[in-house]
Amino acid sequence: MNKLPPPVIDIRKLCKSYGSHTVLDGFNLTLYEGENLVVMGKSGSGKSVMIKCIVGLEDYDAGTITVMGKEVSKLEHDALDALRTDIGFLFQGSALYDSMSVRENLEFPLRRHREKFRDAKDTTPLVMEALENVGLPDVIDLMPEELSGGMKRRVALARTLILQPKIILYDEPTTGLDPITAKEIIGLIESVQEKYRTSSIIITHDVDCARVIADRMILLIDGVNYAEGTFTELSASEDPKIQAFFK
Repeated sequence: MNKLPPPVIDIRKLCKSYGSHTVLDGFNLTLYEGENLVVMGKSGSGKSVMIKCIVGLEDYDAGTITVMGKEVSKLEHDALDALRTDIGFLFQGSALYDSMSVRENLEFPLRRHREKFRDAKDTTPLVMEALENVGLPDVIDLMPEELSGGMKRRVALARTLILQPKIILYDEPTTGLDPITAKEIIGLIESVQEKYRTSSIIITHDVDCARVIADRMILLIDGVNYAEGTFTELSASEDPKIQAFFK
């Protein structure tokens, strides 16, 4: 039996409600080193809430989240900020700063986390390397309004990569993109994992994305990790709740 790599994220019995509306009701998840883990669930099921809890953007009501051996809820502000430098977050919709050029968007996290890159007096090489990783070195001085949707998603991924994170959280990376561009983004996620051995959680509705990219999958249903397994295992299930994702 093959030994599993060490876990980099461990979520136990996570609960989160908004008033009387419960979105997470004892959710469990383990992300292993070097793994692409896909989480699928209906709209409003709590997928995005869950990854926001991981980086401390959302508080949670009960349970534990441990990231690289540190329990998130017990970290002081500075310690949480330091942990975030090792966690890349690709927001749904890219979330570029409209008033900043591509160069300035990528330099922003470098300025925000000076301690990690204190020796980098000239940030241009870091910015160019990140853009080359996503195939867009020529857009460095463009504004976000001059980019297509797919280019914005690539620049957002470059901004995520520039901090050289150990973990990347992708929130619906192919949503709103045409099939060809979505396929390109999927390919980029694969190449990033291969090049940097990142550990990733990918939130998606895109079955084609999951088929290509998932080492393992979790289906979030009724606030819990209802089913786990490979794409092949889950897509062959006869459980109607599981089959609904693959039709």
